[in-house]
Amino acid sequence: MRLAVLAACAALLASPALAEDPSPPTATVSVMGSGEAQLKPDFARLFVAVETQGDTVGKVVEANRASSEEVLARLSALGVKKEDIRTENFQVFQTPPRVDGMGKEVKAPKFTANHRLRITTRDLDGVGRLAGEIMASPNMLFQSVSFGLDRQEEGGDEARRAAVRDARRQAELYAQAAGVTLGRLLEIRDGSAQPYEPPREMRAMAMKAGGPAEEIPIVPPATLRYTSHVQMVWEIAPAKP
Repeated sequence: MRLAVLAACAALLASPALAEDPSPPTATVSVMGSGEAQLKPDFARLFVAVETQGDTVGKVVEANRASSEEVLARLSALGVKKEDIRTENFQVFQTPPRVDGMGKEVKAPKFTANHRLRITTRDLDGVGRLAGEIMASPNMLFQSVSFGLDRQEEGGDEARRAAVRDARRQAELYAQAAGVTLGRLLEIRDGSAQPYEPPREMRAMAMKAGGPAEEIPIVPPATLRYTSHVQMVWEIAPAKP
């Protein structure tokens, strides 16, 4: 028994921290910073579709292949390089039922093939002319246009830098107003940088025109805006004695 008591006393003497009060939590200031960057777009992407119909899958696929070849030849004649044309999607599906103005079903080919193409151009001033030429082609269905950047990382990184500067500005403002000073930076939580693009969807023009080519009034955006958010936590420095 005596040995047990001595051992307990030795344990208490060896662990003085157990008898002390726990240290107070570290005082911190946490802020959310926001930033943005604006860069001029480098290219435009036009999305078009080649659509054909037929009574069998084989016929509709063959008709679409022939029409797609005509479209590619037409785009080549307009100065679009082969490497700037890509297939976005190709699908064959049963043609949905159609009705006339009297509500009666209209007989239609059983199958529809849709070949969606993405056309990239760096001639931003000529986007409207190219869209007009596409609209004038009976084989192409113009769907939409968007604008983008080659240097995606540059826009995101600049927005992140701006978000960090904004977070520090806020933290210093709060500290000054509270009569304290900032200490160590304790935490950074990254917020994803997202490109913002003004809507350029032209779904209302998704139709086969086939008439004379007319320039479409498409005005490229002067800049594309990237936004970012970051959460940062600073320790509040202890007051000087």
